[in-house]
Amino acid sequence: MNGVSLVAGTDYNTSTANTIAGLSSLSAGQVIEIVKYEKFVVSDTVSKAAGGAFGGAISATSFSGDGSALTGLSGSNIKEQLGMLCDGQNYTVSSGTYTSANVTATQQFTTSYADLTGSTIAYTPPSGTKLVRYQFIFNWVYVDSYGLAHFKFFIDSDEVTKVRTTLGANSGPQWMQSLEYFIPIGGSADTATGRQASWTSAKTLKIQVREYSSSNEAKAHGLFHWDGVGDAQFVIPKIVITALG
Repeated sequence: MNGVSLVAGTDYNTSTANTIAGLSSLSAGQVIEIVKYEKFVVSDTVSKAAGGAFGGAISATSFSGDGSALTGLSGSNIKEQLGMLCDGQNYTVSSGTYTSANVTATQQFTTSYADLTGSTIAYTPPSGTKLVRYQFIFNWVYVDSYGLAHFKFFIDSDEVTKVRTTLGANSGPQWMQSLEYFIPIGGSADTATGRQASWTSAKTLKIQVREYSSSNEAKAHGLFHWDGVGDAQFVIPKIVITALG
């Protein structure tokens, strides 16, 4: 046995003594990986009999209750990560179940701002989160030869003005694009940067887009060329939300 993977809240509890089955078969130097991104290594031989339980409370650096210490190997400030295809399905993480938008077609931009299809999500981070990273991944493709478009990011009804983005290139641009935004939590709220004083209930995150002019048309979620010919293709977008502590 090389190690064991444990699920927080199911196999162990960080604040109270709890029995963890299976640790008695580990030897010194073997790794225990906690699913909540904490890793530990057994620093002395487990003394429980084979098949017995190993009890105690786990913290970030030690395990107590049976005299067998665990020393922290590495840490991470990731509290949870939510990844979704925009396929209308449910995706569950520790903070809840989220239903993605169901995007099935390309979206041609106009000269007026509109929600970028698939980009909207009402998200509540887990307790203790200090930063939320929002990432939207989609295909950007020209309609006119010089496609050019502007992108805004919103938290509820507030635009985060210091993260405005323009995408464009001459001579038929098309590529997979990742738009990423970082939302700090704590301190004084700042609409321009997106900082939130606190975040304990759902906030709606989304991107809006417009094209520069009717002579610089572009669209999302597609390709213009495929397999050596001009063959328009639909490409499904994705969202990744990462909560960091």
